[in-house]
Amino acid sequence: MALRSLDNTLPLSPERPKKTIKAANSIPVSKPKQPTDTKVNDENRLPLDPVVAPVGDSIDYISSENLKPVSDPDVKIKTLMEGLESKDWLKICDSLNDVRRMALYHSELLLPILEKVMMVLVKSMKNPRSALCKTSIMAGSDLFKSFGDKLLESSTSDTAVDQMMLQLLLKASQDKKFVCEEAERTLNTMVVSTTPIPLLHKLKVYVSHGNMRVRAKAAVSISHCVSKMDMGEMRDYGLVSLVQTSAELLKDRLPEAREAARGMVLVVYKAVMEDEDSEEEEKWQNFCQLNLPAIDALTMVKLVASQ
Repeated sequence: MALRSLDNTLPLSPERPKKTIKAANSIPVSKPKQPTDTKVNDENRLPLDPVVAPVGDSIDYISSENLKPVSDPDVKIKTLMEGLESKDWLKICDSLNDVRRMALYHSELLLPILEKVMMVLVKSMKNPRSALCKTSIMAGSDLFKSFGDKLLESSTSDTAVDQMMLQLLLKASQDKKFVCEEAERTLNTMVVSTTPIPLLHKLKVYVSHGNMRVRAKAAVSISHCVSKMDMGEMRDYGLVSLVQTSAELLKDRLPEAREAARGMVLVVYKAVMEDEDSEEEEKWQNFCQLNLPAIDALTMVKLVASQ
């Protein structure tokens, strides 16, 4: 049987795949030209803006040792607040560095407006711009170096230094490493530059703060503060108050707070052992049982026994 002719079937068009290939090839031809234009709007590509890049690099973090005196401090002090209250954050940073220079070299001129300056520091520490935040923290450190206990003299609970201290504890608790580390350094400067008892009264309120990270950072500062106290200062402040604060922090959720509390317990233990006259094995136990709940007293005795 003869095969039927296939002449009547539709031929495969050779042009169709060629058109498809041309269409596919037409796309990449124009793509290499696009990157040459930095202003092309491509939602999948980060914009290249040569103007924005240098802004972050324009802030210089100058260490206290490298700061120079102000050439004309009497003139600078008159315009200092204007610069601090500017809407330009770069100008505020420059003015904060001027505050640092004034504090280190011309503190007597800065003293009359010190509270206003601290309120600007608090506002800048709250600013989401990290460069401004860090510069204000560095300024806070230089204020503690220069003025020390003068910053703690006010007896009110809502003073500028209280707000600044809270911001330092908050910034030391955050995840931005370079801001966190700067805040921790400033807290250490605060402890070194001030008298322990007034500072402890300020820090004690943060032992019960709702933010556990703030509690932990406050515990570290309290522990450092207690470690620099002599026997007379510890008696003046109150050994009972110190052991109660330590017992509270030993129950904290964060290891950092508990570790700081253990250091405090050992310091208080040595002070109690020197201050009491009863048998050595009973001194610490009796002191804890007298001033703490039973379970906390047992924790304290076990902690010292384990050392």
